[in-house]
Amino acid sequence: MPALPDAARREPLVTLTGVSKSFGAVQALRPVDFKVAVGECVGLVGHNGAGKSTLMNVVAGVLQASGGTLSLGGHRTLGGPAYDIRAAHEAGVRCVFQELSLCPNLTVAEQARIAHPSLHGFGWRRKAAAMMGQALDAIFPGHGIAMDDTVGRLTIGRRQMVEIARAFTESTGPAQLVILDEPTSSLDAEVAEQLVAHIRRFVELGRGVILISHKINEILAASDRVVVMRDGGIVAERLRQGTTREDLVGAMGHVAERARAVRISSATADQVVAMASGGPGSLGLTAARGEIVGLAGLAGHGQTEALLRIQQAAARRDRAVTLRATVALVAGDRTADGIFPLWSIERNMSARWLPHMTRHGLIDRAIERSEAARWRERLALRTPDLRDPILSLSGGNQQKALFARALGSPAQLILMDDPMRGVDIGTKQDVYAMIADEAGHGRSFLWYTTEVDELFHCDRVYVFNAGRIVAEIAAADLSEDAVVRASFQEHA
Repeated sequence: MPALPDAARREPLVTLTGVSKSFGAVQALRPVDFKVAVGECVGLVGHNGAGKSTLMNVVAGVLQASGGTLSLGGHRTLGGPAYDIRAAHEAGVRCVFQELSLCPNLTVAEQARIAHPSLHGFGWRRKAAAMMGQALDAIFPGHGIAMDDTVGRLTIGRRQMVEIARAFTESTGPAQLVILDEPTSSLDAEVAEQLVAHIRRFVELGRGVILISHKINEILAASDRVVVMRDGGIVAERLRQGTTREDLVGAMGHVAERARAVRISSATADQVVAMASGGPGSLGLTAARGEIVGLAGLAGHGQTEALLRIQQAAARRDRAVTLRATVALVAGDRTADGIFPLWSIERNMSARWLPHMTRHGLIDRAIERSEAARWRERLALRTPDLRDPILSLSGGNQQKALFARALGSPAQLILMDDPMRGVDIGTKQDVYAMIADEAGHGRSFLWYTTEVDELFHCDRVYVFNAGRIVAEIAAADLSEDAVVRASFQEHA
């Protein structure tokens, strides 16, 4: 596709001037000026709670701005109660939310009906299936998703693919501006690259994309310009060309991580705390005291199932699994498997600790509050009051609460199911250091991650392919190429 001429690229697609947002006494957005040009992808980065999602919710019509103006196409100024989700959709604004908004009881095809009310009457399901299938094929070739699949039965990675595809579908009018809020948080590297390629094709058609991601390399690959937010305001703006990862991390207010070093584990065979035998053609899995063991491979190839098998073995006998440690799990799909949405932040954190905080058969609230406050400090959890609802937190801060739940428990084996979804780069560095420190004190970790860079924090890595462990790679031999080759190797 031909690139747009420079003059066309400078035309404004969306312009925000002095936009602010307050929730009572809390100012989530300071007056912000922000724009996206026709044919431009703008990357938006910042720590959890920086205001990125709040700003995008204003653009998408989900939230009403407290002040300022929003213009679309350089001529249509919208604001106040007249600008809502419906008005944004009619103007061509589409949004992929960090917390997926699909209906789990509906099929893949039926999800299109939610976004496109024009799909009705005889044969609408056939039209919806064609619409969703076309979008999935264009963005994720070889996706393997059937249009009659019930969404609730799909893996979280495939659900994310469906949500992304729905945002790019078109019925009565084309998508002009697509907002992608952490769109690849559950996607493996190959599928994420497919999305980046589609973003570039999409903007070459004269459309716009706002990409929010904590994966800096992804931001630099997809964006024409990068905007950095901190504490509810914009603090920096960079053209992609000539911008480095270290530049963006520094602008966010966090020191870039130093060159990583291969961990040296002193674990021995007689210190094994978990052992799971493999099926036909599969290696077995072991984790020793103080080890950090990575689980890698393409998403949906059995890594989560392996973790759940070990977790379930802690509750009931499984001859194929040997456990010599108590277990805690950090869920990756926090909405479905992690948080208790009606509970406070404090109680969500302490749920795994409560059996160890009783006095005369009753929960000792003083100890619970003290421990919750300690973990808030240790994880820099951004909240004015731990008694606030868990849903008052940003997605990344909700994930911190789940880390606190697991690490604050006495469990000696921590299972982590791609736990860094939606967590900012600064917090990631802090969590990596914390994991290494805990391992140094004898705690063991089984860590499934879709981010190859995170595997370099592990002592050993098991690579999964089609539900089986096909390779074990020592830290000294670990490389992205080694993981990719094992992920795609032929199996009997």
